[in-house]
Amino acid sequence: MSEQFDLTRSALLGFIKNIDEKKADVQPEYFNNTIRWHIGHVLVTPESLLFGFPNHSENLPKSFNDLFGTGTKPADWQDTPPSISELVTELEQQRSRIKDLTDDFFKQDLPYTLPFGNFKTYGDVYEMILQHENEHLGKIKAMKQVVDKL
Repeated sequence: MSEQFDLTRSALLGFIKNIDEKKADVQPEYFNNTIRWHIGHVLVTPESLLFGFPNHSENLPKSFNDLFGTGTKPADWQDTPPSISELVTELEQQRSRIKDLTDDFFKQDLPYTLPFGNFKTYGDVYEMILQHENEHLGKIKAMKQVVDKL
């Protein structure tokens, strides 16, 4: 499991490390969010689904859920979002936490249900997280192309 996750997370980190802070907050026409939001959302989603953030995990600041959780958007932000470098650091630390999860953990039944899909175990959710992260990386890349032309 961890090889695929390493590939996915490394691709994300490699691309976002050099994103310009100002460009990270530009919301181009036809896009619902910003690059910074997508990066934070990719961080918050596995933290929520695998570690129970924000109620059962203190690995991230609680404010990250209000900034980057499902259904949030930059237009509603009340707090100053973290810098790209802070998000990169958090993503790197999260990578270590996820890699430390055991095969037995991934076999466990989920203590929650999701409003989509047929996810029964943490392993099922883990596979969805990989797809989710890749989907958002694609959006980040597309947004960067557009923002760089503005």
